[in-house]
Amino acid sequence: MQTRSDETDWREDCAPRRVMEIFATKWTSMVLHTLDARHEGRARTGVLLRSLPGISKKMLTQTLREMEASGLLTRHVEGTVPPAVEYRLTALGRRFVEPVELLYAWGRANPDALDALRARPTSRRAVAV
Repeated sequence: MQTRSDETDWREDCAPRRVMEIFATKWTSMVLHTLDARHEGRARTGVLLRSLPGISKKMLTQTLREMEASGLLTRHVEGTVPPAVEYRLTALGRRFVEPVELLYAWGRANPDALDALRARPTSRRAVAV
């Protein structure tokens, strides 16, 4: 593993920054995980909303739009009345599921490390007294 990196490795369009840009919204990884792990890569908006406790309908819609614009998922509208909208992971979205699952597995295997983190002021995590 490389311990030092060249300054050019951290330019504004470098790979690490581009990866972090995808996950800049806190819900992107959760939507990827939920679509893949719980819904076989496809789900309607209402199903996703019920599968992601704590997300508002507005935030889910915003996250889904951003993910669609970046190519992680596609939006399919069925010609029913009212129209049914289903979101599906793209091949690119499925490729991003792998690192998300690695991070989530690490979190499940290291709860003590997560518990040792100080809660941020915006965190919803209960603080032990």
